[in-house]
Amino acid sequence: VQLQASGGGLVQPGDSLRLSCAASGRTFSAYNMAWFRRAPGSEREFIALIGWSASGTYYADSVKGRFIISRDNAKNTLYLQMNSLKSEDTAVYYCAATTGWGTDPILFGSWGQGTLVTVSS
Repeated sequence: VQLQASGGGLVQPGDSLRLSCAASGRTFSAYNMAWFRRAPGSEREFIALIGWSASGTYYADSVKGRFIISRDNAKNTLYLQMNSLKSEDTAVYYCAATTGWGTDPILFGSWGQGTLVTVSS
């Protein structure tokens, strides 16, 4: 499956932003999907995971209660609603697809190109 992330930009602390990830090429609903991010000078970090039917979600502690992962299988699109953004959320955000279940990047065979989110006043 091919993935294309979008929706990044420059926002102020406390603002909200929604990222999208459009999928094509294979049956989107066959994949569990996740968001990762990589901040400058840091390792890639797992953010959120959602099951193929959206019945199960899992979040990193760093974003739990602020970010919401969702998907629309009819539109072949994954979303990440980010609320109460902080400067430490500044990173390139990537969507990824897996037929497995977990937070290890090695499980994910397809990756989007990344979209930059900058949180700054």
